[in-house]
Amino acid sequence: MLANLSGWVTRREGRKFLKLHDKIDDSVFAGAKDTGTISLYIHIPFCRTLCPFCCFNRYLFREDKARQYFKQLKGELDLYIKKGFTFSDFYFGGGTPTILMDELEGFIGYLKANFSVKRISLETTPREVNRENIARLKAAGINRLSIGVQSFDDDIVKAMGRPFGPSEEMKQQVLMAQGEFDTVNVDFVFNFPGQTIDQFKADVQTFKELKIDQATFYPLMASPHKKSALERRFNRVDITEEKRFYDVILNELYADDCKASTVWCFSRGERMIDEYIVDFDDYIGIGAGSVSIVGGNFYVNTFSLDRYGELLSRDTLPIVGWRKLTERENQRYYLLTKLFGMELDTGKFAQRFGAGIETKLRAELFFLKLFGLAGGKDKIRVTRKGMYPVSVMMREFFTSLNNLRELYIEEQT
Repeated sequence: MLANLSGWVTRREGRKFLKLHDKIDDSVFAGAKDTGTISLYIHIPFCRTLCPFCCFNRYLFREDKARQYFKQLKGELDLYIKKGFTFSDFYFGGGTPTILMDELEGFIGYLKANFSVKRISLETTPREVNRENIARLKAAGINRLSIGVQSFDDDIVKAMGRPFGPSEEMKQQVLMAQGEFDTVNVDFVFNFPGQTIDQFKADVQTFKELKIDQATFYPLMASPHKKSALERRFNRVDITEEKRFYDVILNELYADDCKASTVWCFSRGERMIDEYIVDFDDYIGIGAGSVSIVGGNFYVNTFSLDRYGELLSRDTLPIVGWRKLTERENQRYYLLTKLFGMELDTGKFAQRFGAGIETKLRAELFFLKLFGLAGGKDKIRVTRKGMYPVSVMMREFFTSLNNLRELYIEEQT
């Protein structure tokens, strides 16, 4: 009941992110670079095969298109450099960022030439994990490698339409990377159609047995506007069993020796996470289909590769949607992201918004504490009871963004 109520409120708030202006005045960037430390997300949208349940902006790999895209990425980054932005923490997502290793290495070299690089997190797939690539990624300075396994169950992997496996081979690929980076993460999906609780328990047990640094568990999220019959399976998601899956995570990991880095991510010790929305109050996304939040402004890049290149050829940022968040929207978004990361520092909230959370979000804080979802004074920490409701809230928010992505992808905006 509490999870459903929290999810409904978040769903309502998330819909506001769909109401965007199609023109942006450069003046919105005035002072944005001075808001504090800003992370940079870099989107590489190319994959060798397209997973039908994936909502992110992605295209089938074509080498000529991909090489052109990496050059355009540098052009977009140059526009932010000219505006005075600087970054030290970088997150590569996709798509498959390792799809062209030489271009990836060249782009990381470009980052190092322009910024003081502190940390780099990068996503990949089991197919891309081999000893040569591991050595090259280490030499490039990757700190966190996230491998999108999704499941070690061969039947589930097949049902997902993924060309990876067999599971024993994926386990060896993950173990090959383990110990080579500061953090190795394995991504899993739960509540997949046809997936049983026992199958998911087996995945969690495999993670424990392999002693990998970290695992991130994503609830399956709806993907509207899909076209193929296989993709349309994910237009709607049955969430009636979702809590049972999540309880497996709590019982097997949260109650064991793993730290909850977020409500979805569980780590052995202190580890780097890829949720830049948790570690940073502001972030910029570059690449086709990236989004940004800076200085209370929400921006969306074009999802079209052609338009992305065309706008950059005119030395214009490829932003096609923009919304200035109201003060309350901004505060609620901040609250959600910090709860997702398990803890909100009340002093930092007051510093960012000019008054304490007890004043600005009195009703929200009262609700969280009344029902035992979070507690504390200087630092408001999510309780075990609150973790699933926060998971539902984040799932609803990301689903709203998925709706935005799918709309833009369908319209090729």
